[in-house]
Amino acid sequence: MPDVLRVAVPVPLPQLFDYRAPPGETVAAGCRVVVPFGRNKRVGIVVGHAATSEVPAGRLKTIDAVLDDAPLIGAELLATLQWASRYYQHPLGAVLETALPVGMRQAKPLPFEGERALTLAAAGRAVAADPPLRRGTRVRTLFERLVDGPLAYATLDETLPGWRDSASALRQRNFVETIALSTATLPTARVTGPTLTDEQRAAIDAVAAEHGRFRAFLLEGVTGSGKTEVYLQLIERVLAAGGQALMLVPEIGLTPQTLRRFRERFGASVFALHSGLAEGERSRAWLAAARGDAGVILGTRSAIFAPLPRLAIIAVDEEHDASYKQQDGFRYSARDLAIVRARALGVPVVLGSATPSLETLANVEAERYTRVRLSARPGSARAPTLRVVDMRRSRLVHGMSPELVTAVRDCLARGEQALIFRNRRGYAPVLTCHDCGWHADCERCAKPMTLHRARARLVCHHCGAERNVPAQCPECAAQTLAPQGHGTERLEEALVDLFPQAPVVRIDRETTRRRGALEALFDSLGPDKPGIYVGTQMLAKGHDLPNLTLVAILGVDDGLYSADFRASERLGQLVVQVSGRAGRASKPGSVLLQTHHPDHALLGTLLRGGYRGLAASLLAERRDAQWPPYAHLALLRAEAKQLQQTEKFLRDAAEAAGMPDGIDLAGPIPAPMPLRAGMHRAQILLSSAERARLQHFLPAWIDALRALASARHVRWSVDVDPIDLY
Repeated sequence: MPDVLRVAVPVPLPQLFDYRAPPGETVAAGCRVVVPFGRNKRVGIVVGHAATSEVPAGRLKTIDAVLDDAPLIGAELLATLQWASRYYQHPLGAVLETALPVGMRQAKPLPFEGERALTLAAAGRAVAADPPLRRGTRVRTLFERLVDGPLAYATLDETLPGWRDSASALRQRNFVETIALSTATLPTARVTGPTLTDEQRAAIDAVAAEHGRFRAFLLEGVTGSGKTEVYLQLIERVLAAGGQALMLVPEIGLTPQTLRRFRERFGASVFALHSGLAEGERSRAWLAAARGDAGVILGTRSAIFAPLPRLAIIAVDEEHDASYKQQDGFRYSARDLAIVRARALGVPVVLGSATPSLETLANVEAERYTRVRLSARPGSARAPTLRVVDMRRSRLVHGMSPELVTAVRDCLARGEQALIFRNRRGYAPVLTCHDCGWHADCERCAKPMTLHRARARLVCHHCGAERNVPAQCPECAAQTLAPQGHGTERLEEALVDLFPQAPVVRIDRETTRRRGALEALFDSLGPDKPGIYVGTQMLAKGHDLPNLTLVAILGVDDGLYSADFRASERLGQLVVQVSGRAGRASKPGSVLLQTHHPDHALLGTLLRGGYRGLAASLLAERRDAQWPPYAHLALLRAEAKQLQQTEKFLRDAAEAAGMPDGIDLAGPIPAPMPLRAGMHRAQILLSSAERARLQHFLPAWIDALRALASARHVRWSVDVDPIDLY
């Protein structure tokens, strides 16, 4: 029999498929191929070869086309993805598909090599001396910049916000065109780093000493202590030695300013890789990494799959952040896969945070990770002071205490900036009738819909459903509908009324939808002017605002009595991270925590011992209760349009599980949100003190679940190491 290729096809089946190689062709593992699959054609990845196949020779199909001359996915990355498929109990074909940019999952030619750049076309060069464009416009500014030569898209993103609209206008007149620039012709480093503190230098030396071998480090540094500079210096050494670096950040919103800082240091060898990029840009960055043209890949969760043949260091900033865990489909943790890749490659990995996850701290406690600390901010900057504001018996002004309002007024009078943090977007979380008590619920989720007054819409933040705001109560026809509670939109309105002379900048998902909007909002207030920021967790980390001296956190009570066992950890992290925006330069900072429960033990622990004291207390609680990181979880979720279908499947699943030795099974139980998007939801939680025991049990159980008749009537999934038990 001819050489048999084992191909992973992106279908929800936990198996590989056998095909004949095209006559006379040798196809390496890691190459994309087009295969006949049922009545369709699919793009799969070759993962291995075999001398024989269980498929009879007469029925073994031949591959239609080989798309790559050389493997797109190298041996190390392929092995990591195969491990991830087994660990997270997800079909290998779907895992490999996730690892590829969308543009490379199809049978299309690969995008051109090099960096995309904008340049004057022939028609533009012909009128370069006197372009027929109105002076003082953005279109004219872009044209004049291009007269001096091509400019990379990345450079334009950094230096000319909004340039894409101007480029579209110039394209309509055939004045510009896009070309590919070789990375060798692009600018190199432009600035040098600041003087290091002794702690920064010690941290860099500790990690650099492990060059060429695996070791995991926790870089635990207070907010503003210069963790990014440590990453930069370590990467600088790696690049000087001819290696590549992978830098992960938790959110797309952090990428532009981090990218600017990295490119100022390292020039055009830094490539961004995240889901916010256009399809072609993402594919080009991925290929630049694979070819070795990218010295540094800077990206969000999915960048962990970047193919870097000379990878010498991995850094994960804000390693505690929940966004590193994918919440649907292939439910992987990018932070944990960073450890797996670093171990496979024999390179150091640095996990940085001011508020490390309890899992990471437990690994430090067990001496699996090495901790290096940055305990102070550089120069004259000092950590802000925290103060609890007792809201009981206070006459609130739009949800703000008199003490808070006075603090904001004093802050503005000093010419400084304040940040009002409320982790709830929209105008108000509830719209209710004052006469009969009716409130606007989502029909598909049985949860209140959020009022977005600027759009005059009610929006469900769980399923995305929208509807118009009613003119009167649907129950009693009264015209006494009133918003209850405060979201960022309502707080912005209130702050404008209270402080009419101060600019108020709202930063949340609504105001940052457009590309470049986040940076434009920060630029609108500037580094020196007095003003007020109001926003959600987008403001919690990564932003350096030198004139920001006051932070007020509203809604602290939301996290004090949650049923989620991770709620205390997350609240502590949030408070410390948001607080860390204040006093990052020479001016002292202060933080106000509004609460109706000033005597709560969590707040007391946080104020007395900081996050380190809180984490120690929470680790002791987790150890006693046998919750992660001292237990390992897997969550079987199921949902269906009929509640009885969900319940039947989970009862069958529990029966199929039996009573496995060393594994506790809880359920079936309703999900914390039993109805979402019209689907009835419930779950089974598996817990074991031994990771290996749980991993040994899951594959056979999942095979049994697939064979259940009741499985055909529900949507179900297994989440290994879940971070949300929703």
